[in-house]
Amino acid sequence: MRLNQVTVTMEDLDAGWRFYSALGLSPIVDARPRYARFLCPDGDSTFSLHQGQSASGGVTVYFECDDLDETVLRLKQAGLDFTGDPEDKNWLWREAELFDPGGNRIILYFAGANRIDPPWRVR
Repeated sequence: MRLNQVTVTMEDLDAGWRFYSALGLSPIVDARPRYARFLCPDGDSTFSLHQGQSASGGVTVYFECDDLDETVLRLKQAGLDFTGDPEDKNWLWREAELFDPGGNRIILYFAGANRIDPPWRVR
């Protein structure tokens, strides 16, 4: 089984389109104002937006970046607002947090081998 896509809900798909395009995702379906779909820059996963009221608290989506610090710097220079600079976490990931226009929490991170094989992995 492979993950095909994650879909998040937000009211303003035009704002979402600009946000996720700025993150580096490539649009592949434009059915705004109701739906938009993007191809992630690495691999073949897709990410989509559905127009509607966001659930309270939204969702959290993680996008891994091999060059996290450079990516965050580039996105900040492009006008995206992060809650802070990338930082090392005690679960051995380096992360930076921001929110999309629908209030969904987006984590850009780098985990390397610890993404699927952390020292505490169930064996």
